[in-house]
Amino acid sequence: MHPPSSSRWNYRWLSCRISKFILLIHVFTAKRQLTKHLKRKMASLRNAFKSNKAHRERHQPEARAHLGFLEKKKDYRERARDFNEKKGALKGLHKRALNKNPDEFYFHMIRSRMEEGEHVETPKEEECTPEQLKLMQTQDLKYIAHKRLVESKKIDKLQAQLHLVDAEKPNNHVFFVDTKEEAKNLNVAERLQTHPSLLSRKSNRPRLEDLKKMDLSKILNDETTENVAEERMKSYRQLEKRIAREKQLMVAQQKMEMKKMLRAKSCKPPVRIAPGTKSTPPIYKWKHERKR
Repeated sequence: MHPPSSSRWNYRWLSCRISKFILLIHVFTAKRQLTKHLKRKMASLRNAFKSNKAHRERHQPEARAHLGFLEKKKDYRERARDFNEKKGALKGLHKRALNKNPDEFYFHMIRSRMEEGEHVETPKEEECTPEQLKLMQTQDLKYIAHKRLVESKKIDKLQAQLHLVDAEKPNNHVFFVDTKEEAKNLNVAERLQTHPSLLSRKSNRPRLEDLKKMDLSKILNDETTENVAEERMKSYRQLEKRIAREKQLMVAQQKMEMKKMLRAKSCKPPVRIAPGTKSTPPIYKWKHERKR
């Protein structure tokens, strides 16, 4: 195609040819970029397919079936990891044994023991009995103080009634004589000037001269006397239980008071002197503070 002769038409024809050329360049560039993108996409898909491909390992051949299961790589890796961990642990223990101080001491050395090749912690002595723990968890300090006051009043009342004269306790009555013959021939009933049947009594043991003045017809019979003695011993057992309960309440009260004091804010925490036991509260020492 030949361009027209006019100069105006020459300009229009040239601009049209240039625009077509630029359009072809844009189309070629876009096509090339699209081709590259598709190739990249296909490559990533191909690589993803390769990575998801199952890696198969052969099984144990029939000729070697008598040797057992054929170890795969994952089995070897687990076995090698376990072997290296144990090797590192042994190496560390060997190093600690070489650097051991013969005068080294830890409290855990005396607070643990070996049982069937394993370290077992020595059980610590419990600070509270189950009754004390139940009281401390369910009741408050004022209630325990009130119950302790009630128990102490009942103990005082029982002690005032019983006087602990006939309580079951070991005691001895020593008699002094001049010669050994007098000691062999000593008659205790005659020495105490009482009847032999009354020697087992620790109290209410009248003398013979007092027995002569008494009206024996008014004295209680043996059965009634035994009943009275049984009631007295029952009262002694009740007194013993109340004393033990009052002591438990006292220990629980002291432990709760100590916890209350430890919860209070102080500039420096106290130092524990002795741990608590079932029968005693823990002992703490506070830093002395000058009161203004």
